[in-house]
Amino acid sequence: MTDQADAVAKSSEDRVWTIPNALSLLRLLGVPLFLWLVLGPKADGWAVVVLMVAGFTDWLDGKLARAFNQTSRLGRLLDPAADRLYILATLVGLTVRDIIPVWLVAVLLAREIVVGLFLLVLGRYGYVGLPVHFLGKAATANLLYAFPLLFLGVHIEFAKIVGWAFAIWGTGLYWWAGVLYLVQGIGLIRSGRRGEEAA
Repeated sequence: MTDQADAVAKSSEDRVWTIPNALSLLRLLGVPLFLWLVLGPKADGWAVVVLMVAGFTDWLDGKLARAFNQTSRLGRLLDPAADRLYILATLVGLTVRDIIPVWLVAVLLAREIVVGLFLLVLGRYGYVGLPVHFLGKAATANLLYAFPLLFLGVHIEFAKIVGWAFAIWGTGLYWWAGVLYLVQGIGLIRSGRRGEEAA
């Protein structure tokens, strides 16, 4: 009975065609559209709509995955990948348009590089990624609020002020979450080594 339950759980983890995964793929397809709107016709209003839809589907796919038991390995890869691509695409658009300074981009990219390199180290010890921390989700949410507001800030001063508030909070939380991931990963490596020594 337990073996059968394990087999069902494993097969559900390997699912590809789920509603949450479809929403994540839809979000990924929005990235080039967003960049074109920002850098081509400079249609900031439509670009903000794309970001809002991306933010809503990010929230919705998590809700649906939990509500209908449609979590999967692919979903755990697609969701953060879509978030990071939107952040990267928005940083590119904001920088090229001279809306944000290069130093902010450097600070955010430095965090990505540090965590990315550490994940490669974890991979050498047999660990594939780390569970998404609430703080990381909060940081991403702050940044995803900040970016459309900064685009609107080109036309509305109040949006610019609020956008910068979210950007500063988001950047701080992003690094804080990164440090927590490093601490968590180092703990896993040490516990694995202690287990090997005990064996």
